[in-house]
Amino acid sequence: MSIPARVPVCVPCLMVLGAVLAAVVASFAYLELPLGELLAPGAWGGMAAFLAGFFPPDHEAAFLGKVGWAALETLAISVIGTLLAVAGGAVLALAAAGRAGLIARIATRFVLNGLRSVPELVWATLMVLAAGLGPFAGVLALALHTAGVLGRLFAEALENAPPAPESSLREAGAGPVAAFLYGTLPLVSAQWIAYGLYRWEMNIRMAAILGFVGAGGLGSMLYYELSLFHEAQACTVIIAMLLLSALVDGISAWIRADRPPRRL
Repeated sequence: MSIPARVPVCVPCLMVLGAVLAAVVASFAYLELPLGELLAPGAWGGMAAFLAGFFPPDHEAAFLGKVGWAALETLAISVIGTLLAVAGGAVLALAAAGRAGLIARIATRFVLNGLRSVPELVWATLMVLAAGLGPFAGVLALALHTAGVLGRLFAEALENAPPAPESSLREAGAGPVAAFLYGTLPLVSAQWIAYGLYRWEMNIRMAAILGFVGAGGLGSMLYYELSLFHEAQACTVIIAMLLLSALVDGISAWIRADRPPRRL
């Protein structure tokens, strides 16, 4: 009977694991998190009493109408912001993929990094100061941040696309625009659509949060109700947020699904 070989000890792995554990312990010590208070007498009872104040949710017809209108506003903010981001990201992706020269590629990638490095809430705060309170600020905030994300993703899809179809069209006499539209764009369109739908799913949730800084929609309504300690009304708004997110997820999944061809 053969003796199994001894598995060598991975010293670098142990060093990385030890560094991670040390960082976690140091983080808890630095932040001084009072986790022990969760086990204090009455802590769970206090949390249960706090959550009980949110039920039952407010279901009066007048209030539900206000929530429905705010939900439509949130949906519109996410749709328009995402569409603007898709258009802007597609334009920036062409230069970021090197189709306008090296200098334009470097400059465009710098712009894309700047757009997506600023969080949506920060963009919303800046847009509220620039454009005033309301949905317009939320649309601009989502469009600016999402354009930076989609521009990077679209550019990478263009760089990874096979160049042979476009090159063949160019050699056959097609212009650069026609060669791109018929040679490269069909290869990356599925990825672009998937990226756009994924960001729409994220933007519908972010659009509901941007209202906390005055960008309209369900977020503004939730901030107002919580500031007045209207727990039942706040619960209704939170439920509307969950339902709206589930609706958008379902629509996105339905669009992306492979549908069988119809028989004539």
